[in-house]
Amino acid sequence: MASVTLRGIRKDFGRVQVIKGIDLEIADKEFVVFVGPSGCGKSTLLRLVAGLEDASAGDILIGGKVVNTTPPKDRNIAMVFQNYALYPHMTVARNMGFGLRAAKTPAPEIDRRVRAAAEMLGLQELLGRRPGELSGGQRQRVAMGRALVREPQVFLFDEPLSNLDAQLRNQVRTEIKKLHQQVRTTAIYVTHDQMEAMTLADRIVLLRDGRIEQVGTPTELFERPANRFVAGFIGSPAMNFFAGRLEGDVIVLPWMRLPCPKLAAAPADGRVTLGIRPEDVLAGEDTHGVPEACRFQAMVGVVEPMGSESLLVISAGNTDMQVRLIGRAFPQPGATMGFAVNPGELHVFDAENGRTLRQ
Repeated sequence: MASVTLRGIRKDFGRVQVIKGIDLEIADKEFVVFVGPSGCGKSTLLRLVAGLEDASAGDILIGGKVVNTTPPKDRNIAMVFQNYALYPHMTVARNMGFGLRAAKTPAPEIDRRVRAAAEMLGLQELLGRRPGELSGGQRQRVAMGRALVREPQVFLFDEPLSNLDAQLRNQVRTEIKKLHQQVRTTAIYVTHDQMEAMTLADRIVLLRDGRIEQVGTPTELFERPANRFVAGFIGSPAMNFFAGRLEGDVIVLPWMRLPCPKLAAAPADGRVTLGIRPEDVLAGEDTHGVPEACRFQAMVGVVEPMGSESLLVISAGNTDMQVRLIGRAFPQPGATMGFAVNPGELHVFDAENGRTLRQ
């Protein structure tokens, strides 16, 4: 097992700077997820850790040892790719043991490790099959098993669920979480899906344009986003944003005036962006006890029943807002009804630079 440390990492492709100076500490046995929009540099950063790309500047340490010039095969890491990378002519057992055979591991030890990994991943009955006889989820489990038998210091996952359908993604995601709980090996996982990041990570590293926007637990990024970008990226449906003006202890919107939470600082020009998560808009009995200043009337435009909850788009003062309501009862489109904003869950950002202003 090992920690991973990135110190001043930069990566240039010609004149294009893809990674723009990253410092990060990943603890031993920690599951860290790199997430961000396409082109943010998350896969490049993973490939730098793997040794598949050379850093233009900075140091990469695995287990306290600088590995910048260490070949990938000698870094004691194992990587799981999104396209499985299985040999079609080999059985599951031979695919899983391929890296061990290449390292001249004794046959009895290969057999022991393959069978142990197969049992952990539920592949015992599939060891004699070939990849063409397996489903997508089974192939990804074989790829995970091939990484597992190497007993690496660090697991690297490069968008391993992107080729699976929604149901299989949920299933394999659960298996990855369970696997990490069992083997407790340091893991770095890359995805563009913030839901995967929220459900898998001990800590999330949210990247944009080659830089880290925020590092923290899923709860920290959800409840205390460092800026508007983080707030809008984490959470589904996304946070609602409204242009407002700070007047004393009140935030003035075109359609209502809301009590302002305590701020660490206030912009000189008073311009702010107010963020409200869809689940923090209340309706019906849930509005009882909410201050009158936080209540408003709105027309229901779109209703998306989801079973145990409903997603709504409502209009207040010609402003649209996404709302998530828990429960099987939901309003009809066109209805006008009362809503309220949870005053304890308001997010306030500087309108100019997007930084959070809340204490």
